[in-house]
Amino acid sequence: MDNNEIKNDIKKLAKDAEVKLTEFLLRWQERREGKDPSDAEVLDQKSRVITDKANEILKRRGKTILKDFKDVYIKREKGEDDKD
Repeated sequence: MDNNEIKNDIKKLAKDAEVKLTEFLLRWQERREGKDPSDAEVLDQKSRVITDKANEILKRRGKTILKDFKDVYIKREKGEDDKD
């Protein structure tokens, strides 16, 4: 097994865990709202869509957040005071 295969296997495990967690939360929400439980296939599909959207948002916003942290760290390293 090479590094790419290991990396892909880990990504798949993480994705499956995210989907299962989302599925659990959707089931919990349905019970809380007193709704009848959704079909397993429908729940799986909804979970995958929600997980994909969440990952897309985190990918976009994560870069901005990381840049902001770097900017603050660089300012502090240079001894600049925060004016904000």
